[in-house]
Amino acid sequence: METTTYTAGILQYIPFFYVIWSDDLLSYSEISVVKNAIKNDDTLTKEDLSYLLKNLDKKKPPSYQEIKHWKQVISHSKIKLVESDVYPLATFSQNMICHHFEACPFNNHLKDIEINLGIQPNHYNHLFEVQIIKVTSSSFYNPLEIDNILKGEHAPVVDAFRDVLKDPIFKWSIRREKSAFRAHVLKQVTFLAKEGYGAMAYPEAYGGTDNMPAYAAVFENMMYVDGSMAIKFGVQFGLFGGSIQKLGTKLHHDTYLSETGKATILGCFAMTETGHGSNVRGIKTTATFDKETDSIVIHTPGENDNKEYIGNALDSTMASVFAQLIVEGKNHGVHAILVNIRDAEHKLMPGVTIEDNGYKLGLNGVDNGKIWFHQVRVPRENLLNKYGDITPKGRYHSDIENPSKRFFTMLGTLVGGRICVARAGLGGAKKALAIAVKHALKRRQFNDSIKVQEDLLMDYPSHQLRLTPAIASCYVYDITLTHMMKLYSDTTVPDKRKVETQVAGLKSIITWFANDTIQECREACGGKGYLMENQIADLKGDVDIFTTFEGDNHVLLQLAAKGVLSDFKSELNSDGFTAVLKLLGARISDTLTTINPAYTNNVDTVHLYSSKFHKDAFDYRTRRLTYTIAMRIRDYIKKGIPSYQAFLKVQTHLLELGKAYSVELAYNTYIDFTATIEEEKNRLLFEKLGILYALNELKKDASWYLEQGYISGTKSKALRKRVERLSTELRPHIGTLVDGFGIPEHCMQAPIAK
Repeated sequence: METTTYTAGILQYIPFFYVIWSDDLLSYSEISVVKNAIKNDDTLTKEDLSYLLKNLDKKKPPSYQEIKHWKQVISHSKIKLVESDVYPLATFSQNMICHHFEACPFNNHLKDIEINLGIQPNHYNHLFEVQIIKVTSSSFYNPLEIDNILKGEHAPVVDAFRDVLKDPIFKWSIRREKSAFRAHVLKQVTFLAKEGYGAMAYPEAYGGTDNMPAYAAVFENMMYVDGSMAIKFGVQFGLFGGSIQKLGTKLHHDTYLSETGKATILGCFAMTETGHGSNVRGIKTTATFDKETDSIVIHTPGENDNKEYIGNALDSTMASVFAQLIVEGKNHGVHAILVNIRDAEHKLMPGVTIEDNGYKLGLNGVDNGKIWFHQVRVPRENLLNKYGDITPKGRYHSDIENPSKRFFTMLGTLVGGRICVARAGLGGAKKALAIAVKHALKRRQFNDSIKVQEDLLMDYPSHQLRLTPAIASCYVYDITLTHMMKLYSDTTVPDKRKVETQVAGLKSIITWFANDTIQECREACGGKGYLMENQIADLKGDVDIFTTFEGDNHVLLQLAAKGVLSDFKSELNSDGFTAVLKLLGARISDTLTTINPAYTNNVDTVHLYSSKFHKDAFDYRTRRLTYTIAMRIRDYIKKGIPSYQAFLKVQTHLLELGKAYSVELAYNTYIDFTATIEEEKNRLLFEKLGILYALNELKKDASWYLEQGYISGTKSKALRKRVERLSTELRPHIGTLVDGFGIPEHCMQAPIAK
């Protein structure tokens, strides 16, 4: 039977009949709704009415052949159903009539059926062979191009790594028993080592490519698989292996580096202590040189002086132990010493005690533990001696005479770990956003009672405001961290103190951002976001520790602020506070520029979107906070308050300066990068993301700018409105933007993201 054998009256009801009989779940009340609409449809002939009513009998439903024929009629029409239409099925039916007949008025009776039965496209789109047009995201931008911009020169390495992640060993599943979880993660890390990724940052002579920036890019991608795998990998190859590479010399490299990269030697990084946390300089573990035996004795002096929260502690055979090096009765400060903690049979070495930290909020695939040393003796050569050595005659020697400078130079070589932690947090935020956005582009809720189809979550302005600024921040922080790793890896600049200061602040604001974003994504997905299968729960638990891992964020922000105060030249310790003040007195005095009145009330779009305005505002906040802190400290010291106590009194002020400096650094780095994007379309997109980031950050600090008279209430309101407007403008491209993160499809295993 051809479609033309149906009259126009019957044909327009065919899509409805096909939908309502396909699931065979029509109730008598629902059939009554359809019958009433048909009986009131005065456009139908008696023959039309007879046919339609005959096919609404629950006792004698349409035959399988009849339903199959309806499906063929629909399919042969080649009409596309537009999901975003106000009345999708009624409009589809009208378009079918228009395809076969000249007269094709819209039938309000069909609309009534669609409304009263609550039929929505997501209920029936699986029934149609014809294409259903889902206008959820624009194709104006290409996510592959965006991803390539972010990957930059590391694209070949990152793409190859993403292919490796297709191996079944990386398939995510819910794992709650820590022993089995840890065993699986160890297998994953060993697998990656065999593929050459463990040694990537090491010199070619030791199996690597000497490419730390590519290592960092790959490290972020590990978060798309599992946080435990990423951190276990980072501890083994980045922290333990990195300490050998950065703090050791050729003897250590030749002996340990290749085997570490292959994971045939498993190691841990034993720095943090229970009683001292982030105060590395104050750790109590001792490494005393014994001249008679030409050995170093490692000892934990007190009950709370043990190493704490040491990743890889249960699997490792060796530890890079940070301790106070004592030679000839003199303490030369913190140094790192390699210590065998287990023998070939994986039994603890004499004098070594290790306890499991047990279950944690997240990262339960990582074997964290506590370590005590009781008079553990190691050869003198186990001292990682790049910056401080013990000669064969038993004398301490260092090319860096100043102990403070030596200490910070040593720690500065390990800044790469903080960059990687920030990248891991960013990776967690990206994945959470991708899951939340993909869910919001499918999930519907509420409408205006006129449309049959409920609205997509992503079409609500409030939802856009929750997710879009965070996506913009991800782009800004991605570019910034890539740039910082490039600076850190630049061997032509041996002094890493400036980079260390910058990374300290960035690590803080980015890991806090990651936690806030993941929580917002969890809530944006409702109860679905709370389910383990949708992975946001694991991301929450795993990323949470990054705010205190590799340095507590509050401590790091103070480090960044002190770097600003001293112009990156003082030694950033309590003994150097007076020097900091002298430098400030000479550099700052009263040189702050006067606020330009034209800025205070200017709400013009061109002005608000101008990078000059953003830079001026960020710069003003950083300089103003710097100046006021300096003046407060000066006044305290004039009153006889010791410099250390003076700094404690402005501690919260220091935190605000650290944040302000880091936001300004991130924005300026990003803006410099966007100017290098050659393709205009993509450059303009990246610029818009930068504008949204800047305005959103200014909005967060609007109260401070209002207090300073830098902006007026009118301008503060305009900032808020522009953030909302930009979030709405980016709505058509929101799917493309999260796809632009480049998260492999095989790593997006959350059911709500499919």
